[in-house]
Amino acid sequence: MAEWEIRKLHILRTLREQGTVTATAETLRMTPSAVSQQLTNLSARLGVPLLQAQGRRVRLTDAARLVLRHAEAVFEQLERADAELAAYARGEAGEVRVGAFSTAVPALVVPAVRALRAAHPGVSVRVREAEAEEAYELLAAGEVDLALSLAAHAPSAADPGFTRVPLLADPLDLALPPGHELASADRVRLADLAAEAWIFGGSGPWSDITRAACEAAGFSPYQGHSAAGWTAILAMVEAGMGVALVPRTAAVRRDGVVMRALTEERPHRHVVAAVRKGAADAPALERVLTALREVAAGLSGQERRE
Repeated sequence: MAEWEIRKLHILRTLREQGTVTATAETLRMTPSAVSQQLTNLSARLGVPLLQAQGRRVRLTDAARLVLRHAEAVFEQLERADAELAAYARGEAGEVRVGAFSTAVPALVVPAVRALRAAHPGVSVRVREAEAEEAYELLAAGEVDLALSLAAHAPSAADPGFTRVPLLADPLDLALPPGHELASADRVRLADLAAEAWIFGGSGPWSDITRAACEAAGFSPYQGHSAAGWTAILAMVEAGMGVALVPRTAAVRRDGVVMRALTEERPHRHVVAAVRKGAADAPALERVLTALREVAAGLSGQERRE
């Protein structure tokens, strides 16, 4: 069993996820030569080739995939062992590191922390703000215990290394300048804005979400201006330079901007939590997940009452 070294198996799994030796080295804070040396050593000890050259890159062999299929059960069991040891040593106490994208922090994480302080004061939460895609990368690298991300950037439900927990379908509202003809209309449809100049980021999740919502309404949005921060976006909307979609939980408002809920085919962005497989059994992490679910359920209930 000595041949099955956990550290080397972790390097092999990271290579499968990252795709290149260089990216694997960056994720694990190693040098590329150290990554190659460790995997060569693992291959020699197991007696099977694990990597095959493919141009300037490498790919995993069938033997490597077989090894990883069995190793996933080992990784999951080790996470469970860590969770049980933590429960034995600390009871209900413990620290949970949460990586979350910016608007999820005030909307979901902060209310959950407040609830935990009242119900389970021994559970502490350490928050790290990160872009939606980066939050998952931090989870994969072991730098956070729980990641709040958008569905498009979270691990898929079929990923053997992670458990994905749907939290919230966050409605998108329309930001209009006060003099816009639809600012006081009885009903507002996204399709009514097909000829408008739209304001959203040049790339990234919000660009993808805005484009997908407009395309679902039957048109491709014309990007009049590119901005990533809500302050800049709403300032341009107020100036009549365009319109924008704003997530409800972002809770961003500007006196000179009219926020309207769409009356038909209201688009949403889907917020999910992700943890490493088996880790959700840790009591402290389970309590944080429960608190996040309760906050998300409250937000969903508010939307249904509107």
